Amino acid sequence: QVQLVESGGGLVQAGGSLRLSCAASGRTFSSYSMGWFRQTPGKGREFVATITWSTGRAYYADSVKGRFTISRDNAKNTVYLQMNSLKPEDTATYYCALAEGTADYEYWGQGTQVTISS
Repeated sequence: QVQLVESGGGLVQAGGSLRLSCAASGRTFSSYSMGWFRQTPGKGREFVATITWSTGRAYYADSVKGRFTISRDNAKNTVYLQMNSLKPEDTATYYCALAEGTADYEYWGQGTQVTISS
């Protein structure tokens, strides 16, 4: 089994920054990706960013491109989401997730709340 534990959420003013962390433990995989998603009440889960663990290649949603940066620390099995120039519309519960190989994201964290005040 895989456990994902997020941290780093909070309340900041628009224009501020936050860094989310997600520590993975449990099973190990030879090939996997980790991603960040977000969800607001009444809306579906939205893709934010993903990173391929072996190559470090990252992909972003257009809505966060240029403001958010996903990175990973191999030694700590941790993925980060640096969020800058935050906007009120970034307010959401943020989840990290892990996908093995090219499969869908199967493992999810419990979520961390990010609230941006205007």
